[in-house]
Amino acid sequence: FLYSDEVQIGPETVMTTLYTAKKYAVPALEAHCVDFLTKHLRADNAFMLLTQARLFDEPQLASLCLDTIDKSTMDAISAEGFTDIDIDTLCAVLERDTLSIRESRLFGAVVRWAEAECQRQQLPVTFGNKQKVLGRALSLIRFPLMTIEEFAAGPAQSGILSDREVVNLFLHFTVNPKPKVDYIDRPRCCLRGKECSINRFQQVESRWGYSGTSDRIRYGFGNYLKERQKCGKKGRVLLNFCFLA
Repeated sequence: FLYSDEVQIGPETVMTTLYTAKKYAVPALEAHCVDFLTKHLRADNAFMLLTQARLFDEPQLASLCLDTIDKSTMDAISAEGFTDIDIDTLCAVLERDTLSIRESRLFGAVVRWAEAECQRQQLPVTFGNKQKVLGRALSLIRFPLMTIEEFAAGPAQSGILSDREVVNLFLHFTVNPKPKVDYIDRPRCCLRGKECSINRFQQVESRWGYSGTSDRIRYGFGNYLKERQKCGKKGRVLLNFCFLA
């Protein structure tokens, strides 16, 4: 390459070539490698490439990987490479406000990562060890964004949270004013499915045939969805505000 300015790069050799280019300070060869990786970036390899980009100090490639993860979060965390990332990369992703995934599914993926990390560290896969390897990553899960059903079915039974944390979060879901919890409640840019109730009618004719369900109107940023059912005597409307990346 130094004499001909030509190089043959493939999936099997690109990382070793990038390492060599970095080691011997050959920026043109380094640029070829980064360009190759960028062209082959997909949701199923985004976490693997993100780890390498952080390792080789390639901020532009890392940024593209994060953008891909934001747009296709579910596909990205379902890929095999997700459980191989290091704790710093995991935290960098969990800190983002732009992930397009429900928090309950994100929590499930984090639990999978914790189980893999326990095995890497040759630790028994116990509740305590999963909590230990997660460290500060656990505090980056936005439990308040879940529905109470999602929380009860997943995190509350996972054994990773303490009994006190589970109780505090259940109180956060069920009482007003909501007590403060030690977890972020800032929404991510994704479908949240939070509902607000308002009174619309004082009286409704019985011939409407109300069946007990509520009206629903759903608004989407970028995509507009509207679902409407017959309204009952209480005239209740449930509004779902959906932010879709």
